[in-house]
Amino acid sequence: MTRILAYRFSAFGDVAMTVPVFKEFLEQNPDVEIVMVSRKNFEALFTGIPNVIFKGINVDDYKGFFGLSRLANELIKEFKPDYIANLHDVIRTKVLDRIYRRKGLKVFKIDKGKEEKEHLTDVWNLDKVQLKKTVERYADVFRAMGFKVELSQKLRPISDRKSGIGFAPFAQHKGKMLPLEKSFELARLLAQKHTVYFFGGGKKETETLEAWESQIPNTQSLSGKLSLTEELQKISELEVMISMDSANMHLASLVGTRCVSIWCATHPYAGFLGFGQSEEDVVQVKDLSCRPCSVFGDKECYRGDWACLEEFSIQKVVEKI
Repeated sequence: MTRILAYRFSAFGDVAMTVPVFKEFLEQNPDVEIVMVSRKNFEALFTGIPNVIFKGINVDDYKGFFGLSRLANELIKEFKPDYIANLHDVIRTKVLDRIYRRKGLKVFKIDKGKEEKEHLTDVWNLDKVQLKKTVERYADVFRAMGFKVELSQKLRPISDRKSGIGFAPFAQHKGKMLPLEKSFELARLLAQKHTVYFFGGGKKETETLEAWESQIPNTQSLSGKLSLTEELQKISELEVMISMDSANMHLASLVGTRCVSIWCATHPYAGFLGFGQSEEDVVQVKDLSCRPCSVFGDKECYRGDWACLEEFSIQKVVEKI
């Protein structure tokens, strides 16, 4: 059995995107085992995948070079890996890579395509093209080790019971998120024909969604009420999930639920569309040459008018349902 030590510590959506890649890679290479090192609270993402061992850590316990050196030694002692897969490529993981190379281990890391993404998000670049999907970038790390992996890009539903619509109106950055008044109106329209379940997290989001629940009949806020395992189960039982370009789209992919995704400053061209999700279910303002201005939605609007948010038509989302 070949053992691969893989690590990716954040962000939540990016860690979630490794899961369908692991599943299909390991099905095609049954004599391989992956040890996934990530944050403790991501463990439920990897539950039940054959040949995956999840090692949850608190990254604050391993600060600086000496902390990372201690982590590297602990992982080698516990797991004795044959290969190292750096699926993150940030300063912390670059340090780990160097330590492992010095110990004679073969290290393979993701090519995040930084220059391509910088070109894609240049507002003066009018010739924007689809870049390699992030899930393929993860698969490339295993291909570089000499393994074969073909990604199906197909959803695998884990539940036969499907009812209701999920709606996750929040995202980490303003550039990824519809104005709340538009999201409220979208929820109101959908709830006239469907039961709508709200997804969110954190005190402020929970307060907002509970207020919406009280104002819109036929809605229920699940924000702050479910564990990650319970949330994945609920999403698996939805007819469709509506999500910004954020983690909930990737959670829908993990459980085989169709997701209608909303893209504002960001764009599927950067490679972050959920595994197996259809480009037909992408909703965006198409005729803005400045899009995407950002890979993560964390930049201020260079035009100043946030046209990608303000000109967005919620009716287009309703039509997809």
